[in-house]
Amino acid sequence: MRFIGVKHPNLAAWGGMFTILCLIGRVFHGGIDHMAFQLVNVQSLELATKAVSDSYQAFHIVRYFNGWMMGGWILLAIGAYRSGTLGIIRSIALSSMFFLPLGTLKGTRFESTFILLGLCIALVPLGVKVLLDGPPPSRKAIIWTIAFIVGEIAFIVLSIFFPEMMQH
Repeated sequence: MRFIGVKHPNLAAWGGMFTILCLIGRVFHGGIDHMAFQLVNVQSLELATKAVSDSYQAFHIVRYFNGWMMGGWILLAIGAYRSGTLGIIRSIALSSMFFLPLGTLKGTRFESTFILLGLCIALVPLGVKVLLDGPPPSRKAIIWTIAFIVGEIAFIVLSIFFPEMMQH
């Protein structure tokens, strides 16, 4: 968004805001999906199906932003192209995120893989460029990164071998 904002600050601001809103919405829907799937383990398939069915139309504010969330990818892609941050192919690849299913229990379709591949085509080269053009990480940053990775691996291993620890 920073690169887009140099030449087109409005597209960067609106596209970035709606795209971030989309990512927050996806986390929200992912939480609902996770809870629905856990209900099957905790209760039963029948009770979980009934609970999800009975609450599917319950009010939540995120629903009213779905259109803007999806449109944020289009605005961001237009801004990336117009600012010269991305070329036409990578901008189209970025805008393909508009078609990724959004909502509670929408599931993943076969074409979702290709849509996410489009996001990678658009952003991975830009990420590599940013990393190579920037200053190298400090020794302190490297040490903290290694400590975090080792700690996370230890946590994962412990949670696999001692799942009862995760229930408290």
